[in-house]
Amino acid sequence: MKKLPFRIGFGIDFHQLVPGRDFWLGGILLPHQKGALGHSDADVLLHAICDAMLGALSLGDIGTHFPDTDQQFKNIDSKILLKKSYDLIIAHEFEIGNIDSTVCLEAPKIKSYIPGMQKVIAEILNIDKNDISIKATTSEKMGFVGREEGIAAYATVLLVRK
Repeated sequence: MKKLPFRIGFGIDFHQLVPGRDFWLGGILLPHQKGALGHSDADVLLHAICDAMLGALSLGDIGTHFPDTDQQFKNIDSKILLKKSYDLIIAHEFEIGNIDSTVCLEAPKIKSYIPGMQKVIAEILNIDKNDISIKATTSEKMGFVGREEGIAAYATVLLVRK
């Protein structure tokens, strides 16, 4: 089998938004009246990035490595999951080239928080924050995102062989 110098992965994640939960996105706590529901802190952006990294190397998905049936991951900080996923990438002799991601939500508006998210993610993944694109969009009031019942995140990651 030919060892290619690059691998591309795609990740996607969804979570319900409910009152009474903290709202973690991109590794930072955002002020909002709802938070994402999940076994962990339910950070959809970090979960999508994890899935993209793992998928690029055919290592399964976030649920394979950090199952929601395992109590050790109950309420875990998704930054820990991102670091563990990154460690798997490093163990396979790859590093991150860049990340392109999109978060789909109606509220809150996240544009002013994106530099903080880039900083957190860059520190964990040992890359420059300019190699991390985080965009936001709405669903124009359509579907579960439009009704503010949930949030979605998509990520594409380029891995480069060391």
